[in-house]
Amino acid sequence: MASTTTPTRPPAIHPDPAPAKRGLSARVNLGKVFAPLPSEFLLITSTALLLTGFGLVMILSATSATATAAGLPPYEAVLKQGMFALLGIPLMFIASRLPIEFWKRAAWPALILAILFQMLVFTPLGVTANGNRNWIVIAGIQAQPAEFLKLTIALWIGYVLFRKRTLLGSWVHVFIPLVPVTVLVLAAVMAGDDMGTAMVIALAALGALFFSGVKLRIFILPAILGAIGAAVFAAISPNRVARIMSFLDPNCLADYFDSCYQPLHGIWGLAGGGIFGLGLGNSKEKYSWLPAAANDYIFAIVGEELGLIGCIVVLGLFALFAVGAFHVIRKTDDPFVRIVSGAITVWIVGQALINIGVVLRVFPVLGVPLPFMSQGGTSLLSVLLACGILLSFARSLPTRGRTRPVRAARAPRAKIPG
Repeated sequence: MASTTTPTRPPAIHPDPAPAKRGLSARVNLGKVFAPLPSEFLLITSTALLLTGFGLVMILSATSATATAAGLPPYEAVLKQGMFALLGIPLMFIASRLPIEFWKRAAWPALILAILFQMLVFTPLGVTANGNRNWIVIAGIQAQPAEFLKLTIALWIGYVLFRKRTLLGSWVHVFIPLVPVTVLVLAAVMAGDDMGTAMVIALAALGALFFSGVKLRIFILPAILGAIGAAVFAAISPNRVARIMSFLDPNCLADYFDSCYQPLHGIWGLAGGGIFGLGLGNSKEKYSWLPAAANDYIFAIVGEELGLIGCIVVLGLFALFAVGAFHVIRKTDDPFVRIVSGAITVWIVGQALINIGVVLRVFPVLGVPLPFMSQGGTSLLSVLLACGILLSFARSLPTRGRTRPVRAARAPRAKIPG
């Protein structure tokens, strides 16, 4: 008996169901201005603004009493600093909107202009203060041109090493033109006898070299040469030798009325504050006992008035700033961004640690301000511009809110057996 098979029908292919009707809706595109920002951007911005505001409060506290005693308006110093803050903060946000290519193209012109600006200190516009000739006065406004060299040398070294990124295995390509130009910049600063600023510039240059990824033996040689140069320039200056010997002398009270006067009062100010401080505005050292209360020793006033807690807050803000900057370094794929960000971070955080170390008598007196907080409009302006460059780099980083559009997957074709 023949077997019969029932033919199977192919499965019916149903068309895709019609999309469900949605209610009335509107799609609004806010553009890139309202795009989500990376966490690094928010961290760097918040710490920069908080440190700047904190600095204005402490400058007011440190200068109002002595200004009143001298017959001057009590708010004169903080108003001058506030003018530079009102100029620097918008410039920081404007700089954050500029693309990375702009900073690459601006590296050479910015360095040349900064060197020419530094040369003005040797003209009749130059002013000598505390043995250093590193200031100029234009229309009654005093400025320190060397502060902009810290920023421009970071940009320039980053651009040069970025262009030579495939040749960094050879020491010749690393050192030329990096070493001659950096020595020229340091010579322009040292001609004004400002060794503290020169050391910070050298520190930024070494930071850029480190983050460029050169071989360790190539990095160590400039570091050794820089240390030898610093020792030589310190030894040929009687003033620097006296400060170093005062720092090394365990019996500093014997030199109370000379080189040890300011370091001792800085330590006494910190010790007098205790844990909670004497209260904002209640410092005793600011009454002409501490000569640079609003400048290089403003951290001592913070410790005296706000105590150990205030010092920890300042250190914590700088630590958060460093975290945000190092996240930019870690996440970027652009060597230029990594090198410049590393140099700026080493400059700002390193200078802060040097300043605080001087107040704590860990280092001899070097005359470098505390970034964001010390009185000095040029210093504040250069630091805020540097933050603007970091923010510009942070904008180029990927964020969770920026996702690539995903194409809809096609439905698999139904196979018809046959």
